[in-house]
Amino acid sequence: MRGPPPTPIPLRILRGNPSKRPLRRGYEPERPPEVPDCPPVLTGVAADEWYRVAAGLHALGLLTEVDVMPLAAYCQAYKRWRTAEEELAKIADDETSGLLIKTQHGAQANPLVRISAKAAQDMVRYASEFGFTPAARARVAIGVRETGPSKWDGLIA
Repeated sequence: MRGPPPTPIPLRILRGNPSKRPLRRGYEPERPPEVPDCPPVLTGVAADEWYRVAAGLHALGLLTEVDVMPLAAYCQAYKRWRTAEEELAKIADDETSGLLIKTQHGAQANPLVRISAKAAQDMVRYASEFGFTPAARARVAIGVRETGPSKWDGLIA
């Protein structure tokens, strides 16, 4: 498939449907009346991140039952990134800031740096799917546009 991936209907509505194309209404996953519970696989910092972002997504109508696991994956990536960064901070010294470790063969790149970078990449990828990134937010309008009768309706009859 060529071109950008299709934009979910709720995001198109929040953006104000700039293309003015008719919104394709088909099967849409059920939007629960309450914020879905945090999956039991998420613990500690990952669960905290879930509670931090899930309510906002739910309020915008962007969190459905099928979005629970991708959001959980985002939270796990956040936990992995934060853990790696905290461990790096513990071993940081003035000389290398923890980016290098000493081995019998000399200095090598700290594996925590690669873990942190990969987790950050995953976080940003998941975050852009939910509209968390600045670029994704810039495309979302402040409120939902109401599609009602226009003041120009009936002008040309």
